[in-house]
Amino acid sequence: MTAARPRAHAVMDADAFALLFDETRQARLAEMADTAGRMLITDLDDPSVDPLLADTEVLVTSWGAPRLDAARLARMPRLRAVLHAAGSVQWLVSNEFWARDIRLTSAADANAVPVAEFTLGAILLSGKRTFTHLQAPHDAGWNAWTARRIGNVDRTVGIVGFSRIGRRVVELLRPFDGIRCLVSDPFADADAVAAAGGTLLPLDEMLPQVDVLSLHAPSLPATRHMIADAQLAALPDGATVINTARGALLDHDALLAECRTGRLDALLDVTEPEPLPADSELRRLPNVAITPHLAGSLGTEGRRLADAALDELAAYIAGAPAGHPVSEAELVISA
Repeated sequence: MTAARPRAHAVMDADAFALLFDETRQARLAEMADTAGRMLITDLDDPSVDPLLADTEVLVTSWGAPRLDAARLARMPRLRAVLHAAGSVQWLVSNEFWARDIRLTSAADANAVPVAEFTLGAILLSGKRTFTHLQAPHDAGWNAWTARRIGNVDRTVGIVGFSRIGRRVVELLRPFDGIRCLVSDPFADADAVAAAGGTLLPLDEMLPQVDVLSLHAPSLPATRHMIADAQLAALPDGATVINTARGALLDHDALLAECRTGRLDALLDVTEPEPLPADSELRRLPNVAITPHLAGSLGTEGRRLADAALDELAAYIAGAPAGHPVSEAELVISA
């Protein structure tokens, strides 16, 4: 059991705080922690906050928080927990952070919910070629009765990365009895994949079988452009590529070459760079849909991230194990 009300501050930009912490969640934070009259710190490097940081035991971080390097950590000698109210913590932590043995949690599981829901919708809509027809809704050559590349019966979806999000997508697809789900992930357990409703296969075996390829791997040096010329060429004619993970997973030049011919369709919620340049040809192709990073937690969904961090704060105060801890070893293969 820790002190009844540990000194805690939210460290993030003002927009993120407004998105995550409505009045109800601010009240919950104030009830559990001593914020010393300064709940939000938007600039951790501001010397005026040094007196606050000297006694800080817990940080609730999110978008806009800086990397917790040696210099910043030195100003927080009593820091014991960082509760991240967002997904990836790769950019947040440092070697010095791990050396301090600070408790670290992430709301990645909470953030996975809207991404998986968005992906499910994209998969089902791509089966009806919705995004292509949005570009040309009154195509005189369209004949619904003779369409062959359309429908969600006898379809195969390939999931790259059995991550938090990838697993949820597999589970969400289970009720659709016309859809078969294949998974490729070198770190996944075949029994766990089967329990979720999928079948584990090596990537090169999976690609020729799928009608939809959905990317859910972490962005790491080893996964950069993991889907490139050879992988896209292995997809059947008419397949759709969906990326709601990170733009760097997908070689955009290779994708452009395939989509330019009309052989593949694509829905990109993330790109490299992000946003794409205004003159990018991908923006002009009728079989490519680009959304502005909508899949993650937005609007009211952000409150789910705050709730996750506040639940972790309650566990910390009670001396209970973290609900969603993040270890240094885990970050080698995850975001």
